[in-house]
Amino acid sequence: MNKRLFLWALTPALAGFLFGFDTAVISGAEQTIQKLWSLSDGMHGLAMSMALWGTVIGAMLGGFPADRYGRRKTLIGIGVLYLISALASALAPDVSIFMIARFLGGLGVGASTIAAPLYIAEIAPAELRGRLTGLFQFNIVFGILVAFISNAAISGVGVDAWRWMLGIETAPALIFLLGCTKIPRSPRWLLTHRNARDEALAVLRQTHPDASEEQLISKALEVAQTEQTPEVGLASKPRFWTRKLHRPITLAILIAFFNQLSGINAVVYFAPRIFELTGLGEQAALLQSIGIGVTNLVFTVVGLLLIDRLGRRTLLVIGSFGYIASLGLCSFAFYSETYAIVPACIFAFIAAHAIGQGAVIWVFISEIFPNQNRAQGQALGSFTHWIFAASLTLAFPTVVGAFAPATIFMFFCAMMILQLFWIRWMVPETKGVSLEQMEEHLRTS
Repeated sequence: MNKRLFLWALTPALAGFLFGFDTAVISGAEQTIQKLWSLSDGMHGLAMSMALWGTVIGAMLGGFPADRYGRRKTLIGIGVLYLISALASALAPDVSIFMIARFLGGLGVGASTIAAPLYIAEIAPAELRGRLTGLFQFNIVFGILVAFISNAAISGVGVDAWRWMLGIETAPALIFLLGCTKIPRSPRWLLTHRNARDEALAVLRQTHPDASEEQLISKALEVAQTEQTPEVGLASKPRFWTRKLHRPITLAILIAFFNQLSGINAVVYFAPRIFELTGLGEQAALLQSIGIGVTNLVFTVVGLLLIDRLGRRTLLVIGSFGYIASLGLCSFAFYSETYAIVPACIFAFIAAHAIGQGAVIWVFISEIFPNQNRAQGQALGSFTHWIFAASLTLAFPTVVGAFAPATIFMFFCAMMILQLFWIRWMVPETKGVSLEQMEEHLRTS
């Protein structure tokens, strides 16, 4: 792998760092915010989920700028949203301004789950695509870990500690924003949306330095020939909701559905609260949350090392078995009041997610749609993911008050049993297959 290719993949992947940091940082501030503004459970759930509702909208609409203006310009806009959100969240004088600020950050998160994996998948050679696109997921979990460490370090600075927790995000947001101005435009976007063959070849020449001129031209023609005409503007945009795309559409919806029905966002957002249910104090719960971040990071690295060797489908199967075992044991622990094993069960759950769904989801969705429908497909998968994430986060404070933790974890376990059957019957392997070959395979199968 040449250094330029790695840098061009790493820069948009930093959107994942901001995504993970923004998602997890709120866990250290959420109980303080509820007390500060005397929020009811319902209002607290709304305030905590506001970023996720922004993410839903960002995921729903993010495909439009990614197609119309390009992946790079969309990434720059995402950086601006992250920067504004971090500053405004930290300085918010009341819950209304806080929710607006969090909503703006959510727009950036939602759009980043479309633009970043798209960009990386479209510049990466097939044999490296899993690892390079997986950098986005690595940065998500790295951001989560940094957020948990930051929360624990800042928690003792005083009554305004929560403002520092949220405001520190401005630094990586600025770095990401500046970095995105230095990357080239996606070669596949240039070919299929702008018919800019010379510029696309110039990028391919740098991402595939060992290829001959003939091979580069062949690759460019392969991309172009998968589309009848290059898309310029919206008038020629190919239809998305068609029978020939029914399989990738179904796959994108279901992988996102099962991702959130594992309970992952509920655990990350409310980790200290869950640990406090076992009898841990507030500071001890924050420190246990760091364990979640470390576990997530370590097993994400394992997943990324294996994704181009074992394949996407195999990792999903391994993760499913881990989900079922850890969630089932967690439910038993709460039911039998064997609270000592809850942290270990949560860590095992995080490991299962990191090596399975966490490592695979954004790579998989970015691979299964045709070139001209890829942004729409990524938007669909992201929208489905975030609508369930927002709904679960909105409802979780109320659900915890209404149901025993054992019941909640058993529900998530049952959903993962269904996921295992789905993987066995419906999910194809995409390892080592070019994007154009994958399009043909899913169209004819």
